[in-house]
Amino acid sequence: MHATTKLSTLRSRFVIAVVGAETDVGRRVAEQLRRGDHRHNVVELPMAGGRLPDACRTLVLMSLGDHDALARRRRSAVAGLSELLDQATRCQVDRVVLLSSAMVYGAWPNNPVPLTEDALLRPDHDFAFARQLAAAELIVDTWRREDPRRRVAVVRPVPAMAEDGTSSVVRALAAGYGLRAGEDDAPCQFVHLDDVASAVSLAVEEQLDGVFNVAPEGAIPAATVRLLAGSRPRLRLPGRAADVAAQLRWRFQRGPIPPGLRPYTRWPWLVASDRLRQRGWRATATNDQVYVEGTESRWWNMLTPQRKQELSLALFAMALVGIVIMTIRMIRRIVTTKRAGRSG
Repeated sequence: MHATTKLSTLRSRFVIAVVGAETDVGRRVAEQLRRGDHRHNVVELPMAGGRLPDACRTLVLMSLGDHDALARRRRSAVAGLSELLDQATRCQVDRVVLLSSAMVYGAWPNNPVPLTEDALLRPDHDFAFARQLAAAELIVDTWRREDPRRRVAVVRPVPAMAEDGTSSVVRALAAGYGLRAGEDDAPCQFVHLDDVASAVSLAVEEQLDGVFNVAPEGAIPAATVRLLAGSRPRLRLPGRAADVAAQLRWRFQRGPIPPGLRPYTRWPWLVASDRLRQRGWRATATNDQVYVEGTESRWWNMLTPQRKQELSLALFAMALVGIVIMTIRMIRRIVTTKRAGRSG
């Protein structure tokens, strides 16, 4: 039997289970694994979980990194994770790939630039999603250390965008960058969803072990973000005044947002992806290109449903007030005209 035939036969015996394949990045990962040079037997499982096939040897966890999907289900990123890993143990799964986020590093004034995979995890206490991801990483790492044969690859992308799939959190971040118009505005990074999927697929193919940041090279300065967004030049304000003005714009431009997200637009949390690039990964889109593609939708489509409702009610109230004012003016004008006629 030829080596290629043996390899194909071996692969047909084992299954890669992709949990959260219905998410934007999960769908891309499943497609890449099926159509790549090394075609795999991929089983798609929903975010809610399901029974792992007995032949499963690799578990790919995509659901934890999708904020919107978790929010819709009112589900924590760590909910059901321990039970799923217990199931993986019974199936003798020995490889796990976990999609996390670079947001677990936290955004702080004293962050090193750039952050490497060895940096401490310091997610903002008020930002529950980042804290949950950090906890999920710890749970998976504990599972890995229980058996020396196990391998775990943790993929930490910067905010991921695409024309057909940008989460509300990433949209809020994109809109919030560059609001302060000050010299200390934080630069930012964005990665395309296709490039995140290729990083996850590489981790599966190469059986990577460890933590891997995912981001294009470089970053976008805040001034460039304002130019790409088409913002008009603004008057430079003193530090405190700039903070107050930025908070007002943040609140009224984005509407209801997760608590704790604002610091991620103020302080640096840029990452280096040297470790992943050394394994052959390359970004196909730059930070600028991803930003433009992910934010080119009309502003109305980028708002949350609750924010749309708030704006609609506000416009209705303004229109109602305008009608009342016009009515009062017309009544006053009629009364004035009648009085003038009587006096004449």
